[in-house]
Amino acid sequence: MLVHKSLGAGFLESVYHEALEKEFETQKVNFDSKRKLQVYYNEVPLKKYFIADFICFDKIVVEIKAASFLHKDTEAQTINYLKSTNYPVGLLINFGQSSLTWKRFINTK
Repeated sequence: MLVHKSLGAGFLESVYHEALEKEFETQKVNFDSKRKLQVYYNEVPLKKYFIADFICFDKIVVEIKAASFLHKDTEAQTINYLKSTNYPVGLLINFGQSSLTWKRFINTK
């Protein structure tokens, strides 16, 4: 929320990504930026992989966007990240609107 309050809407996603990294460091949040996530088919690893914006505390997927509204595709992306990693929680955060919007997803596997 502090990042959105400071920057507002209108920047590229990469700007929010870098600012969020700085805020995570300031707040001492344990995070990994742009982590590759392995994808499996029938328990066999594929050559393709996802890249999550952030993994926090080794169990929370944080996906950020800078869009005028959240598409169902971006929700599906976050859900697929949870399925691939088996992490319990995913957050989809959109910095692209005048008010910060976000959705939380729970892995029900």
